[in-house]
Amino acid sequence: MTLLALNKPFGTICQFSPHPTRPTLAECINLPDVYPAGRLDADSEGLLLLTDDGRLQARIAEPERKLPKTYWAQVEGAYDEAAVARLRGGLDLGDFVTLPCEAREIPEPGHLWARNPPIRYRASIPTHWLEIKLVEGKNRQVRRMTAAVGKPTLRLVRVAIGPVDVFSLNLAPGQWCELPQQILTLSGQRSRRSSR
Repeated sequence: MTLLALNKPFGTICQFSPHPTRPTLAECINLPDVYPAGRLDADSEGLLLLTDDGRLQARIAEPERKLPKTYWAQVEGAYDEAAVARLRGGLDLGDFVTLPCEAREIPEPGHLWARNPPIRYRASIPTHWLEIKLVEGKNRQVRRMTAAVGKPTLRLVRVAIGPVDVFSLNLAPGQWCELPQQILTLSGQRSRRSSR
């Protein structure tokens, strides 16, 4: 069984087959028969796990498995505790109601890599950062959640899945490493590193 951690760059599509206008995972990883366990939309960055084991894919991706995913979201507007409390409690997004989650304000992460291209800066509109931990992973869920409380997401980075943290792995955008399969239940060390 193979388990990989990739720091997916901004703009990269979560597929290996060619795309007419966007880079794909094939530009980061050149290994056969591995597939994403869950997805990140093209405009989101950060940790993506890939495996060649279907059972492990399900374990990582399915909300019933309660494997938390941690996101850092740079959102538009001033900090509003009432809006963050609404995120925590679960939101009706029309087609589904989100499960309760953890959400809190964090300082601007100084050790986060620069995004290419950078987000548009507007001096007249403040921004702040939130850390959101949830077990779901529906399409564009975090972006839809912050928009629903009046705080559109400008930048979204997934920093952890369960105990696997992109910073502890020291992965720059586009880099990947192989993980021991026990890491999702026990802490472990990566066994092999590569990059594109």
